[in-house]
Amino acid sequence: MKPILVLYATREGHTRRIAEHIAATIRSRGYSADVVDAAELPPDFSMEAYDAAVLAASVHQEKHEKEMASFVKRFRDELECMRTIFLSVSLSEAGASDPDATPERRTEAAADVRKMIDGFLHDTGWHPSKVHGVAGALSYTKYNFLIRFVMKRIAKAQGASTDTSRDHDLTDWEALDHIVDEVVPRAAG
Repeated sequence: MKPILVLYATREGHTRRIAEHIAATIRSRGYSADVVDAAELPPDFSMEAYDAAVLAASVHQEKHEKEMASFVKRFRDELECMRTIFLSVSLSEAGASDPDATPERRTEAAADVRKMIDGFLHDTGWHPSKVHGVAGALSYTKYNFLIRFVMKRIAKAQGASTDTSRDHDLTDWEALDHIVDEVVPRAAG
């Protein structure tokens, strides 16, 4: 079996951590995985080297990273011919899956996530095999002053932490392991 591509597009680096976690889980099951940054794609990159692909892109201001959109548009035909999973990494997903949030807030956040994913898929013309929203992180220590201020206001409105002295990881890492089940099976027994 050829390796599985785990391609990511990130701004503060959290989506890279997600991609590395997915690749490590794939490898722990005896499969090969290549982690590739969409922003640093080698000039000779070819999808022919892969049997399946997991693509993860962070969302900022309701848009997925432009490097991911460019990649999908460039390799859409190849992606359509293999098993693919698209992971949309956002703070909105944290609200959609927050058990402490009101049902209305979860519904609103889930609708926001769906709208962002649908927009990306429409813009790129891609039809992945599976799509998942993944909660990202509040990377306060990596933001500049203005972004930190804006993100703190958004976090407060969503009931998330406003402690800007540290970063807040909102990702459900165990759920990511279950997403890998959709690409490669777990060992029997």
